[in-house]
Amino acid sequence: MTKRWIYGLVLSVLGIIAAVAGLRLLLVLSSDHMNKEPEFVLLYAENQTEDYPTTLGAWKFADLVYERTDGRIKILVKYDAELGSEMQVIEQMKFGGIAFARVSLSQLAEFAPALNALQLPYLYSDSQHMWRVLDGSIGDEFLNSVEPRGIVGLSWYDAGARNFYSTTPIRKLEDLQNMNIRVQESDMMADMVSALGGNPVKIVYSDVYSAFEQKIVDCAENNWPSFEAMKHYDVARYYTLDEHTRVPELQICSKVIWDKIDERDRDIIRDCAKASAIYERQLWQEREKSSREVAEKRGVTVIELSANEKIRFREAVSSVYEKYGGDQMDIIKRIMEY
Repeated sequence: MTKRWIYGLVLSVLGIIAAVAGLRLLLVLSSDHMNKEPEFVLLYAENQTEDYPTTLGAWKFADLVYERTDGRIKILVKYDAELGSEMQVIEQMKFGGIAFARVSLSQLAEFAPALNALQLPYLYSDSQHMWRVLDGSIGDEFLNSVEPRGIVGLSWYDAGARNFYSTTPIRKLEDLQNMNIRVQESDMMADMVSALGGNPVKIVYSDVYSAFEQKIVDCAENNWPSFEAMKHYDVARYYTLDEHTRVPELQICSKVIWDKIDERDRDIIRDCAKASAIYERQLWQEREKSSREVAEKRGVTVIELSANEKIRFREAVSSVYEKYGGDQMDIIKRIMEY
């Protein structure tokens, strides 16, 4: 055994030891990073199911925030209305009991009436029109408008177009007359149904299926993914594409919590909220298509209103514009012309 061979062997052994030591150090540093206690552990409320686009968007948001803050902010997403109805969640957020949520604009408008302008019936010509409005200066104005109510607006989520679904066909305005129609806990939605000739019944989303079963309602209104996710196709066999509203949804933060977070992390949270919104919108388009396919395979009849009938529906809700848009006609006009 030569001295040169022995010397080489020693160097090889030392190299292996150094490599192992380096790997151990890397693992320790990685473990320290992963096990680092977060400065904030915050709750996120979502009332939809685990695989719903808005829930998946919430998890995307939580993952992005955790990553961008190096684990300093950890967000726990609670779905299936575990933390209460949307109205209950908003109330808790005003006092800091819940940090984040995804809520329907209809629910938040009960606390911030200016938002009603965005959900007036037949306001938008199509989805592209709505996103031009919401992703522009008008959308930013509305996001900022909720802060005096103890809520910070972060980003806009898609919720598609809302349509009527029922136990009997709706092909013309007369078919809605005297129908008991489930609506969200929203005065404007109730007034819209009344203007169309129906009887509005305010029921929380999770109770709609049983309300159909018990014949408390014979009609409701929502988008395709919500209709499919809660299996409402089992109790309502007709889905009418009237597209009466395109009501976006908001990611929001409790101002009580927001004020405890430094400016750097606020910027990160806003960026992550907007990134998760883009992700959610993509998922929404995919889910909307698949949800309709599921419903049709289950035997649901899809009804498309004629052009003339749509005009009749729009004309019937003119009183809703007068009541909820009277002092906002300038911005409503801006939206329509945007």
